[in-house]
Formats: sequence, C-alpha cells, structure tokens
Amino acid sequence: MADVVGERAAGRSTRALRAEGALATITTEPESPDRMRRVLEQALVFAGAVFAAVYTPSEDGERLCLVESAGIPRTLCGMRDGYSAAGHSPAAEAVRGGRPVWLGSEELAARARARRVPARDFSLAALPVHHGAGGCLLAVGERPGGFDPDDHVCLGLVADAVALPGRQPPADGDGEPAPDAFVLTTDTGRVRVGDGVLDLFGLGPNDFDGRVETLMGLTVPEDLPSVMSVVESDHMTIGERELDFRITRPAGPPKWLRLRGRLLPGAEGRPARLVGSVADASTLRTDVTDVARVQRLATALATAVTVRDVGKAVVAALRGPLGADRVAVAELESDRLVVVVLDPAEPDSWPDLWRAEWRAEWPDAPVRTMPTLAAVLREGRTRIWPADSALETSLAEVGPGGLAVLPLSAGHRTAGACLIGWDTPHDFGADERALLTAAAGLAGQALVRARALDAEHELVGMLQRQLLPRRLPRLPGAVAVARYLPSTAGLELGGDWYDVIPLPDNHVALVIGDVQGHSAAAATLMGQMRTALRAYAVEGHTPDVVVSHANRLLVDMESDLFATCCYVEVDLEQGSGWCVRAGHLPPVLRHPDGSTEIAESEGGPPLGVMDRADFPMSPLRLRPGTVVALTTDGLVESAEADIDEGMDHLARRLAAADPADLGRVADGLLGRAPRSDDVALLLLRYEGMTSRPLRETWTVWRVPRAVGHARRFTRRTLRSWGVGEDLDVALLVVSELVTNALVHTEGQVRLDLALVGDRLRLAVADASPRSPARPNSIGREATGGRGILLVEALSAAWGTLPVSGGKQVWAELGTHR
Repeated sequence: MADVVGERAAGRSTRALRAEGALATITTEPESPDRMRRVLEQALVFAGAVFAAVYTPSEDGERLCLVESAGIPRTLCGMRDGYSAAGHSPAAEAVRGGRPVWLGSEELAARARARRVPARDFSLAALPVHHGAGGCLLAVGERPGGFDPDDHVCLGLVADAVALPGRQPPADGDGEPAPDAFVLTTDTGRVRVGDGVLDLFGLGPNDFDGRVETLMGLTVPEDLPSVMSVVESDHMTIGERELDFRITRPAGPPKWLRLRGRLLPGAEGRPARLVGSVADASTLRTDVTDVARVQRLATALATAVTVRDVGKAVVAALRGPLGADRVAVAELESDRLVVVVLDPAEPDSWPDLWRAEWRAEWPDAPVRTMPTLAAVLREGRTRIWPADSALETSLAEVGPGGLAVLPLSAGHRTAGACLIGWDTPHDFGADERALLTAAAGLAGQALVRARALDAEHELVGMLQRQLLPRRLPRLPGAVAVARYLPSTAGLELGGDWYDVIPLPDNHVALVIGDVQGHSAAAATLMGQMRTALRAYAVEGHTPDVVVSHANRLLVDMESDLFATCCYVEVDLEQGSGWCVRAGHLPPVLRHPDGSTEIAESEGGPPLGVMDRADFPMSPLRLRPGTVVALTTDGLVESAEADIDEGMDHLARRLAAADPADLGRVADGLLGRAPRSDDVALLLLRYEGMTSRPLRETWTVWRVPRAVGHARRFTRRTLRSWGVGEDLDVALLVVSELVTNALVHTEGQVRLDLALVGDRLRLAVADASPRSPARPNSIGREATGGRGILLVEALSAAWGTLPVSGGKQVWAELGTHR
C-alpha cells in the first residue's frame, strides 16, 4: 500500500496532492446540497481560476445548461447560462470530443462573439465529465500565461470529483408516469401524462402532442383562468396545488376533474416541474349552479398570489356568467383607486377617468371625483343601479344599462372595489344578487391576503416607478417612447432603468441600464445611477466623460453590485450621434428603407467593476426616419436563446414593424411571453428638424480690442441673418457678457450666436464654474457691477448653464426681421 501511495505522489506536485486530499474529504462526506459548489471552489483555490461552473445536457440533449458555479459573477467573464450542444463553444467541443479544450487569452479573444465580454485577459479550460449525466467543467483564469501544467492536473481532479446529478425522474421513477400522473416542465410547457389521464380527457395516445396547451384547450373557458393560475410558472410558488375544473365533452354536460400537484424547484439552470395526478371528480359535481361558480371562484382565489391574480379570477368568475360588458377591479390606496384589471382592456371601452394616464398597466382614478362610489366604499355593502340611474358621468358610462359596485372588504377594512357594467338594460335577479355578494366577500379576503403577500414587492415597485421617468420629454425633430416591464417570475424587482435627457443646442441623451440583481438594493442603486448620469450629462460633459464619472462614483460607493449602461447622445439638428457602452448591449438601428443593423461598437466594462477604465465613443449616423432601439438583456436573452440570437431576432422584428406608431412598435417588441428578467425598452424615431437654427461661433482672443472684435463678428453675423432692427441691443448684451468673461475668468472664452425663429440667443462660455452674481444695489460711484443688470434689463430671459467644467452665460432677445 505504501508503495502505491509513493508511486502516486512521485508523479504529482505538492499542489496537486493537496487538491486531491481536499476533494477526497468533500466527496466522502454525506451528501449535502452545497457539495458541488464546494468541489468547484477547489478549482479557485488550487488552479488559480476566478470562475468555475458545471454544465449538463438538457433533457432533449440540445443544450448544455448551467447547474452550479463558483467565483466571480459569470457576466464579468462572458459566460452564459447555456450553450448549444451542436455549437462551436469550448464547452460543446469538449463534450463532443471527449477531451479537454485549453484556450489562452489570445485564442479566447479571437473566438469571442459575445458583445458584452469585458476587456480583460481571460483564459479558459473546458474539461468533459464522463460519469453521471455527462457534461463539462468550465474554468476561467486571468493569469497572463493561462493555466499551467499543475493547473491542468488540479482541474482534472475537480472534473473527476464533480458529483453530477442525473436527469430528474418523472413522477413515479425513471420510466413513464403512473396512469393517473403527469409531469409538467414549466418553462417549455411540455407535459408527460399517463394513459389514465388521457382517458379522462377523452384522448388516445396518438391524439396527444405532449403540449399542455392541448389539454387546456379542452377546459371550459370559465375555468381556464383557474387552471392557468396553477400550471403557469409565473403565478406559482413552491408547494402543493389542488384544483377542481371542468372539461368539455362531445356530448353531455362538462366533466369535472380534480388536479393535485406539487411544484418542485429545479437545480440552478434547470426549470421547475409540476408533478401530480388527475382524477375524476364528477361524482362530487352534479350541476353547474351559482354555488358552483362561487366554489370555482374560491378555488381560483386560493391559488392567487398577486393582486393582479385576484383581479383576473374575479373577472373570469363574473363577466361571462353575468353577461356583463365590462368589469373593473381596483385597489383602494388612500383616496385613489389603482386599477388592477380592466376587461375589456381597450381604452375606448372605458370613460376617460378610467384610462391610463402614462402606464397601461396602472391607471388610477380619484375617489373624490365619484361621490356615489365613495359612499358605497364607506358603507361596505354591494350596491346595484338599474338602467338610466342618475350617476356621475364616470360611473354612468361604465354601465349605462345597469351598474353593480362591489366593495372588496375583509373585516372592517375596504381593500378595493369591483365595478360591473352593462350597456343594455339588465334585470338583476335574486340569484345574481346573491352571487355578487358572495363574490365580493371572497374577493375582498383574497385581495387583503394578496396585498399582505405582495407588500415588499409593492414597496420596491413603487420605489422603482418613482425612480423612473414619469413622462418622456417632447423633443424637436424626434419622438421617444419607453416601456418597463418587471419579471413575471417571482415578486422581486430588478434594477433596469431608462432615461431621456434634453441637452442644450437641440441635443438629447438616451440612457438605458441594468443593475445586477433583483432586490430593493438593486432598485435603489438604479435610481442613484440614473440621477448621477443625468447630472453629469447636464453639466455638459462628452458622453465618454459622463459614463467615466458614473463608473468612478459607483466604485467609490463600494457597493457589492455593478451596473451596465448604454449612453447615446444625438444631435437632432445634424442627425449624428455618439454611443458609449459599459458592458451593455449595443443599439439596434432601423433605417428608413426597413433594413436594420446592430450598431457594433467597442465597449468598456460594467460600471463599478474597475477603478480606471476606458469607455470609447463610437459614431452613429441617423437619417430622417431612423429608429434607435435600446434594451436590456431581459428582452433578448433566455434559456432557449443566447444574447446574439436574441439581438438578431430583435433586429428582424424591428425591421418588420411600422415605425409610424412607435408605441405600437414597443408593445409588439415586448410581446406577452412570460419573462424571467426585467425588461426596459427605449425607442427614438429621428425625424429631422424642419427648420434648423442658424448658428455661428467665435473664439474670443484675449487682446486689448477683444470686445471690439466680438462686436464686429456679431454685427457681421446678424446682418447676414437679416437682423437689423435689434442690432444695437444685441451688440450691447454681447459687450457686457464678453467683458465679464474676460475680466473675471481665465482661459478660453467662446461666443455662440443662434437664431431660432424670432428668438436670438447670445451665449458666452468660459472656463470658470462660478456663476455671475446679480448685485443687490450699486452705489453712484461704483465702477462695476452694472453689466448683469443691463443684460437682465435688455433680455427676454437670461441664465447660466454648466459646460464641461466651466459655464455658459446666455441671454435671449426677441427679433424683428
């Protein structure tokens, strides 16, 4: 035995032996959830890696999916959640070839296609794993020479020690599900069912295509929202599920089925699964009555997690059975009703008061503008008004043929209201009144419960909505629209943001960014970064300086989070622009002829990662009719497609859109698919300015007759522009502004003249950030201080602006040409 140990030790370095001992200790311990992570951490300790991860094949074998990682965040070294098993990635090559792939920094840089890989010298190792479910070990290092021979040995030991989990079994083991069982993969909608389940749905084995939508298509429409609340992953939390629902049959009444299931979480990088059984519940259901409707509503509300789920369940339970033309469900927040669901969703179907002011998802209506509604909410009892009742317009137009208002209360607290309206005269029977009263009680309790579960989410969401722009500015020669949608998976919110910043001289800055993580901290940091970028932009810095200052600020804040950002400044007069990227996606341009391009440009690292970093500027050229699209990765990256594929898909969809209605373009790009990440989208359509301002610039020399030269330049320019009547006033203002700059500052002085319509703008820029002070009084013997008073008296308006470390003092005059 001693001889064997000696032979092994002779062929390995001390570091490899230490790694082998550490791995042996971990793998001989009892099974634990963090064992794989602890194994991967040995690659960081003994092989000098900064990131290590394990990828295993997906169930269909088409992708390699991330299951565990250790080290720095994967985004900092360009790693993805998954790779195509048939692709040309190092991971795929290692698995197919069955041997390690070693790439130095130069080889890796030559092969890199990801657009967000930071400018750092990384090396990469991909080692196949030959046991368990197969797959590979990926390790990233940043030593100048790459991984050395000892590192190779240590990484091989780690790959051998990785205890890869096999594919998760179906409900009853590795074979097919039991006759009455099913296994639903939440992200793909693929479901495996036993023969007994198919019999209950009236399907044969050859009639079923494996899609959950096929089974849901047989569900009675009134019960479909309840079923969707159970089987859709964006409405679920881990735990048990039970639901009674009906399916249609070729002949006879609908058939009742009972679903029991449990949502099982997937390992990192793998989807969650809903496993359970379906049984015949017809013996428990004899007829479809109002009692049954109340029971179905109670079942749907029991699984409703969010306030919006409650609203959808109420609409599904009441609008169809009552034959109503419109239903609104709203929360009561202070003295305002925050609308949760409008059905139908078309704005034209509702009075102006109930339409969205700025966000389609969250319109609101002040209760004080509807005294009748306020009285019902105070009383806490359901009220019904027949056709042609005397109501305020905002209520009468909801139900001209009849209106029911249901206060949604629990205990002594009113949490919201439900409005049900009919267009034609409607007779309310005793059964309908009983149904409305019962539904109001159930919905009120569910709404209070959902608000309690949703409290943290709503707090962060309110914070995030306040931190984002409430309205975008109106721009000369361009139109901008923006959309923000939170993730539909879970209740946490992230740090995606956007901004549109008007700048002097008809410039505008477009900003979009993403703070790492999903938490209140991410949302707070998002607000800080948006404010910082806006402040630096308004100071008059160039785009690269704006982003560089924001990076230094985030580094100095010593936050554990980092942020990505894309900053585009556009000259709306000339149709030119500059783009700066900090670890973010590039803009997508749609040209007037319908062609699109991804504006490839060199970028810098994410904000907050490196103290000293370069953020190069890349030029953009916009023709009238060009659309600029900026987005975060939540729109283009998913488990099925990487960022490159997503960006190409976005470009194709943008090419097919009609840019005339930019809001509809934005809605079409977002789609309605469930999202695993937040999405921010910012679109700008450049139209060109119909009348461009006339501009001239003069560098004021510091010579004895500098003011005279400035006056002569001004006189010559204004006469060429046809300004003659107000020439003396303009020359006097120029004299005072230039004199102040020469006397009180040092460095370069610049005179800018601009004529926009009948407004003449005179501006003098200097290198001093100190603004001129307006004197409160001037003595008879004072020799100075009158300049600013003269400018104020002669101008229609005047003021100062920061300009890249200095300032600009400007004055505007009305002209007669």
